[in-house]
Parts: sequence; structure tokens; C-alpha cells
Amino acid sequence: MKVTEHLAKAKEVLISFEIIPPKRGGDIHQLLQVLEDIVKFNPPFIDITSHAAEVVYEETKDGGYQMKVKRKRPGTLGICALIQNKYNIDAVPHVICHGFTKEETEDFLIELRYLGIDNVLAVRGDENAFDKPVKYGRSVNKYAVDLVRQINDLNHGKYLEDCLLNADPMNFCVGVGGYPEKHFEAPNLKTDIKFTKEKIQAGAEYIVTQMFFDNSKYFNYVELCREEGIDAPIIPGLKIITSKSQVNSLPKNFHIDLPDELAEEILKAKPEHVIDIGVEWAFKQVEDLMNHNVPAIHFYIMQNSGPITRLMEKINK
Repeated sequence: MKVTEHLAKAKEVLISFEIIPPKRGGDIHQLLQVLEDIVKFNPPFIDITSHAAEVVYEETKDGGYQMKVKRKRPGTLGICALIQNKYNIDAVPHVICHGFTKEETEDFLIELRYLGIDNVLAVRGDENAFDKPVKYGRSVNKYAVDLVRQINDLNHGKYLEDCLLNADPMNFCVGVGGYPEKHFEAPNLKTDIKFTKEKIQAGAEYIVTQMFFDNSKYFNYVELCREEGIDAPIIPGLKIITSKSQVNSLPKNFHIDLPDELAEEILKAKPEHVIDIGVEWAFKQVEDLMNHNVPAIHFYIMQNSGPITRLMEKINK
């Protein structure tokens, strides 16, 4: 079932999760345990992140540098198949621009369709030298809106090869990211929302936001989107803080702010008490969001199901 169909049929606020595949060469068993833990809460869908090839430059023995292309965290496709077929939960794989050619993207989408997957989240991903089309002769989607257009073309039976005139159209429900505190490259929030509107006009059907810890920023974002004419569902994304280091790493890596009250409480706490603070803060966010009848709440849990289990037990009391 499509994400938009889940949202339309829901009689209460849905809760979904996002996980990350193991590192390259890592063990799948931890992730399998995470899945066993979260499927107990009957999520309508589970997102699985994708990670592209990247270019690194390594120093050689003679003092020079050589370029190496490295791939990290394979497994998105296999994990999607597992979620879809073992647990009968809709998988939402992330499809990214950077590190993939348009041809590779098309092949990935064809394989997803073979698995019976109806949903994808189209995101740009982190830029790296592997994406330079002029230098490497690669055909790539530069921005998320370009990727949405490619998926929408496939949904209308338009493949990259002109000879495939009778190819079957795909039927993906496409989600995109939204940024209540603006994308770090955008000059301001209103401009960023205009870019988001372009993705909706290109064929995206729903939005999942970047994590935030101040609900007022989400509500303001939704209001500005509606004023801009965006009527697609906007799903708030949340994360539970579990360590003191995240007070610095989350703002640095995701370009977000932490409320003063939350940051101060965590910095004053003993390390073993941080997870208690994180769960309680997320619980208050959830209560407030549910009272405002949001369409769903999406949790970024990666490979740690302990905190979300504690939170879900608290929600379900």
C-alpha cells in the first residue's frame, strides 16, 4: 500500500520508523533484532536509508595521492525485501541522487518494482567528487527535484532508452524531505519551501521533515508550506537524544538547533540519565503533535531500538 493510502485510511496518528543498513562487511543480526523490536508496534511503513559510492583520496608511498571509489552500507534492497515479504510491512527505500547515475537509479527502481514495493523517498544525498558528470562522463540527477522527475517519468512509462516505447509504467508513491529549520544551503526558509514546492509539482506526494526538537518550528513550517500552496501531507520527523555528544553532533551534522532547556538539561545530567531526558522530551513532542492531529510521526532510530521501545511503551500506556 502507498504511504498516502496509509495516511488517508488512518483513524489515528500513525507512527513509522527509519533504519539504516549495517556497515559494509558488518553483521545483519543487530538490525534483525531492531526489526523484531519495532514490528511489535505495527508501523504502517519502515524507511531504509541508502548510501552511495564515495570518492576518497589516499596518500601513496611516493607522497602522491590516488583516487579510490568506495562503497559503504550496501543492503537497502535486501532489507526492503525482508521487511516487505517477511513482516508484511511496506518498505520505503531511499533513492538518492549523488553517487548514482540515472541508469543505476532506473535499474534500482525496476528491482524495487519486482519486489512489489510501492514507495520511495527521493533525496539528494551528500555531494562528493563521484558525481561530477563532466569529469567522469556520468549522467546524474543533480538535485532531488531532478530525481523526482525521473521517477515520475517512469511512473508514466518513460524510460531512459527511447526504444522502450511499450515498457510498463511504474507506480511509485514518492516522498521527499522537508526542512523546518531550512536546508543548510538555502538562503532562507521561504526560498527553501519554494524548492520543496517544485518537488511536489514534479510528482512528489508527501513530505517527511528533518528531525526537530521544537514543535513550533514544525507548525510554522507547515503554515508556510500551506501559504505557498503545498497541500501534500507533511510528516514530522523526530529523534530521541541518547548521549551527551549528540548535543553537539546533531546540530553540526543536521544543521538544526536544540532548545536551550533541552541542551542545558542534558549537559548537566549524568551520562546514564541522558536517555531518560531524551525519551521524556520526545514524549512531550509526540503528545503535542498528536493533539494537533498530524498525519503521522516518523522516528529516526537507525540501529538502536532501545530508546524507541521505551517511548512507545510510554505512549501506549
